[in-house]
Amino acid sequence: MAVFLELLVNGISVGAVYALIALGFVVIFKATEVVNFTHASLLLAGGYVIARLHPLIGFWAALAAGIAAAAVVGALVEFLILRRAHVGSRGVLAIVTIGVDILLTTELTRQIGTEVLALGDPWGDRVLHFGPVTVAETRVVALVVAAALIVAFLLAFKFTGWGVAMRATAEDAETAALMGVRLGRVSLSAWAVAGALAAVAAMFLCVFPTPGLDRGTAAAAMKAFPAAILGGLDSTTGALAGGLIVGVTETLMSGYQSELAFLGRGIGDAAPFLVMIVILLLRPAGLFGTKEPARV
Repeated sequence: MAVFLELLVNGISVGAVYALIALGFVVIFKATEVVNFTHASLLLAGGYVIARLHPLIGFWAALAAGIAAAAVVGALVEFLILRRAHVGSRGVLAIVTIGVDILLTTELTRQIGTEVLALGDPWGDRVLHFGPVTVAETRVVALVVAAALIVAFLLAFKFTGWGVAMRATAEDAETAALMGVRLGRVSLSAWAVAGALAAVAAMFLCVFPTPGLDRGTAAAAMKAFPAAILGGLDSTTGALAGGLIVGVTETLMSGYQSELAFLGRGIGDAAPFLVMIVILLLRPAGLFGTKEPARV
């Protein structure tokens, strides 16, 4: 039972970080109806800036710089590439984001090389003991920070002018534009917010108990994609639920790998995608996604 509780707590904390990344997918989709595949490179960019700057300016200043850098990269992708891609199909724009991600990730992994970069976080390898359950302090901090950011975003989405503009754009972009909503500004801000969320997630994905930032860190962002899909690409609540489901599923499958040997090696890495497939077979719009009306 102690092992199960430990895995469950770790899964929830990792799932909260995945929820931050999934929220970035949702924000961009609601603002532009484009499925964004550049999240891996945004996450890697934010983590790389933090890792390189923390020896020079300290962790907190480096974290702020990494968040700002990822937000700027996201905004530049929208402003310089997607806004100028005169393509009507959202599917084609999604493919464009794949190309952008490949270019950015290739350059960033070239810069990282074979190194494993530490991010200089203040928590180190400290652990907390809750009875028989032992949890890394970074996992607890990740859960608290992710929960605070998600709640803050949900409140901003509901009560601020930016949130109203975002909801209006998601509901009917043409009508929103006629009512004075600047679609370009909404789209730009959505990409910037997604980049900032990716940088925060990168920080928690690369601290203890993981060794640090390396070439494979970008793959973590793609684990959040099933979270966004199974929760519903147009649902902020779905991003939270999907992230928690994926995090807990991955952690439990990896923790009980020896008991699940008959399923093959690496079942923990494949589990999020298996869950996504099952959910989509039962509910194509995701758990909280909006069903598309069908003419019968």
